[in-house]
Amino acid sequence: MTLARFKKLCIDANDPSRLGAFWAAVLGVTWTPHDTGEGLVSGPEPHPRIWFNRVPEPKSVKHRVHLDVYTTDLARLEALGSRVVLVEGDGRHWTVMADPEGGEYCAFLRTDLPERRLHGLVVDSADPPAQARWWAEIYGAQVVHDNSGFSTVKDVPGMAIETMDFNPVPEPKTVKNRVHWDVSTADVDLLVDAGATVLRPPGDEIAWYVVADPEGNEFCAFIDPDGGW
Repeated sequence: MTLARFKKLCIDANDPSRLGAFWAAVLGVTWTPHDTGEGLVSGPEPHPRIWFNRVPEPKSVKHRVHLDVYTTDLARLEALGSRVVLVEGDGRHWTVMADPEGGEYCAFLRTDLPERRLHGLVVDSADPPAQARWWAEIYGAQVVHDNSGFSTVKDVPGMAIETMDFNPVPEPKTVKNRVHWDVSTADVDLLVDAGATVLRPPGDEIAWYVVADPEGNEFCAFIDPDGGW
């Protein structure tokens, strides 16, 4: 049974205009600023929608949720305002980069760029198989476990990203994630019954539920009682 549908990504930023424009350039899509200074990165299908949300607090720890992208040239990413954190090697087929606000992401070099440059949403996890199974059940999607320790959820309804990957790490979650995702659901109680926790119900300032998965990763749940989710 599908309990939720992926809606969009959200990234916290001290300067949404700067970070949004950066990610629009990286992904080859459009940055649309709003009057608040926040805004949306989007493009035609199959590109995902990414909302950039203004927050006062700076980045303080390694991102527990990050993006994997394809690129033809690391120098191009550096010219846009990125920097190299860890070069490819030692069995890794990617380079760890940091965006203009220090947020880590992974860059995979390709001779020819696919239309969809954002190919992975990666979540650090204490128990990747359990986390992947949980989210696969929420989405009614497929899960694949890799012998190296990470687990992948594929074919997520509404998610214009190839995979949602859960990566094993030893360190626990300590602060609110600066990258999260929104889902649509018919009933938040179904998510709670499955093991989610409501952190904040709708109120004067928000029209959605702030929820956490079994390892405490925040996501926002939007109610669509008509079943359009």
